[in-house]
Amino acid sequence: MSPRTAFLSKLIGLYCLLVALSMIIHKDATVAAVDSMFHSPAVLLLGGLTAVVIGLAMILSHNHWSGGAPTVIVTVFGWIALIKGLIVLFLPPEAASGYFAALHYDQLLYLYAALMVALGAYLTYAGFRPTRN
Repeated sequence: MSPRTAFLSKLIGLYCLLVALSMIIHKDATVAAVDSMFHSPAVLLLGGLTAVVIGLAMILSHNHWSGGAPTVIVTVFGWIALIKGLIVLFLPPEAASGYFAALHYDQLLYLYAALMVALGAYLTYAGFRPTRN
């Protein structure tokens, strides 16, 4: 695994673990914050712009489709960030709130958090695992 892949695996993995933990601890506040975000055009614009920048940065610095599962997961994460950011930027605000309703975020928050914990644990482990020579 390249040093860049190891760094991004650690970064994404720890991010997923910490955000998932926060989601679980503060479920009601998380649902309320995400709901209000989808009803605020200014916040959607900032979130979309941020996701586009993060996605482009990851794709331009790490667009590798071979080299093991962590390498591919990091690349897919960058592409998902870019696509999500573009969708948020180009969707009308009304459609964005309909998208939020379709996610059933309030009912499935623990499932989303569990998926983030699994992804975060795997990437964190892969990023910190000693490399073999």
